[in-house]
Amino acid sequence: MDEPVKHSATATAAQHSGAPALRVPVLVVGGSLVGLSTSLFLSRHGIPHLLVEKHSGTSEHPRGRGMNLRTMELFRVAGVEAEIREASAVLAGNHGILQARGLLGDDGEWLFREIDPGGGHRAISPSGWCLCSQNDIEPVLDARSREYGADLRFSHELVSFEQDDEGVTGLVENRATGVRFSVRADYLVAADGPRSPVREALGIGQSGNGELFHNVSMTFTSHGLAEAVGDRRFIVCYLTSPGADGALLPVDNRERWVFHAPWHPEVGEPLEAFTDERCRDHIRAAVGVPGLDVEITGKAPWHAAERVAERYSSGRVFLAGDSAHEMSPTGAFGSNTGIQDAHNLGWKLAAVLKGWAGPGLLETYGAERLPVARATSARASARSAEHSHPGYAPGPTATTRRGNVLTVAMGYCYPQGAVAGADPGAPVVPDAMRITGAPGTRAPHLWVTRAGERISTIDLYERVPVLLCAEGSVWREVAHQDAARLSVPLEVLTFGRGPDADLVPEEGADWSVAHGVEPGGALLVRPDGFVAWRAEGPVPAPGAAVAEALTTVLSLDTRSPEQEARMLDGAARPAAPAAPEGPAQAGDPSPSGV
Repeated sequence: MDEPVKHSATATAAQHSGAPALRVPVLVVGGSLVGLSTSLFLSRHGIPHLLVEKHSGTSEHPRGRGMNLRTMELFRVAGVEAEIREASAVLAGNHGILQARGLLGDDGEWLFREIDPGGGHRAISPSGWCLCSQNDIEPVLDARSREYGADLRFSHELVSFEQDDEGVTGLVENRATGVRFSVRADYLVAADGPRSPVREALGIGQSGNGELFHNVSMTFTSHGLAEAVGDRRFIVCYLTSPGADGALLPVDNRERWVFHAPWHPEVGEPLEAFTDERCRDHIRAAVGVPGLDVEITGKAPWHAAERVAERYSSGRVFLAGDSAHEMSPTGAFGSNTGIQDAHNLGWKLAAVLKGWAGPGLLETYGAERLPVARATSARASARSAEHSHPGYAPGPTATTRRGNVLTVAMGYCYPQGAVAGADPGAPVVPDAMRITGAPGTRAPHLWVTRAGERISTIDLYERVPVLLCAEGSVWREVAHQDAARLSVPLEVLTFGRGPDADLVPEEGADWSVAHGVEPGGALLVRPDGFVAWRAEGPVPAPGAAVAEALTTVLSLDTRSPEQEARMLDGAARPAAPAAPEGPAQAGDPSPSGV
């Protein structure tokens, strides 16, 4: 066995001489939006874990707004979409981006009025965009994870860690008491932000254009601003008054607001220069209302950058969210990409820990998510240039190709990774949306009836691989047999309109056309809803074809006997489908042993 690799700025975990190490399958470092999403997804898979966060609680600042369709699909399947929408209900009517010199005497120019003016999103997703701030989402994720029994510890900081062939040992400090204790985990997920100490300790470099601009975010209350805004319900308004530019964001459309003002530390401007008086004057000048009542309630500096980690993992340690990538906030790609990182990694960790996938599956995390981060980060910077974000002057290498936001959010694909039969040369973000059931793409959305309930096909994918085929197809029996032989918990679902069909499409819908197969074909979908493999028509040996696909996608050739022994009952068994909405249901996963 190799010697342990130690990472520490002070002492190593091995030097801690206190109580025996706390044992968990996964240690999550960071309890912000991505860390809490990781906790929720692991909880849904029944994977016990410990989350440590150095701050005392969830975010209090309204930032990280704007969850796209794909992210809301993930929250839908995880059962928290309704709660998140309820938390953001006050902003449900806000759409579009406005640009104006001021709010009085200038109607401004709408860069766009509606996110989905033609209603086309409903054809591709059961979910819609959601304007919800991080400080509203995080408590929902926190509460639901705790309902599942997740161990979430705020005011706790990872001091050091080391890893070996068998796992990771971390030294954690309770910042309130100073007490330190060791944690032994199979894997560590670093969701510890853009300055990630874990990434730095691993020596993982970053590439990209670096810092783009700096802002100071001011939260404030104003009773008179709503009158100046009028009936303009925007997501953000870019105000371009000379010498007083910035971005105005509503928090409740009534009296709570956020203003982002440019800050230039690169020319020596001190943060201390942003006194309450200066902030009030800047806001008044920007909106064009000299006597506006403004009470500053908070200030926080922040920067936008374009940086992507050179790799997403080292040994048993994985990066997710801002520790892996930083992006311009325009387009709200950063937090969405991070949550989708967590979802991709979550099912793979669960599959390996439960024994129905080989550890080679975890190598596909970086192979899939790193190209997505690079492509998305470039598109985000391009949108910043086009939307004239305050303080941003695009560099000479900045791309001018914005790309359709929906295509970036929903149309990205995995040309390489845990897929079989994907086109390795396909662009990660295509020029146009193509959700046609091709391997490596997000599976198509169809409304179907299952056991008398109307659901989306997206609701089917969470805990185990799913094979889709036609009613009466030979695929059902042979797929179950070969999956059981491989100890893989495969669920086989059939489409049709007869009495034996599991899924009945809505009138006028054709499942085979939507998924790019003939009636005799089949589709293998991963737990994250991405197509893993497709047989476009009948094949001579369907059982062998499914077995080969499962072996490739799940890296079964890297599975150890110890992993197979971890299967709960020694044989494959399909899991009950997750409830798409609402509180924990009977049969939902609990954080019991793996």
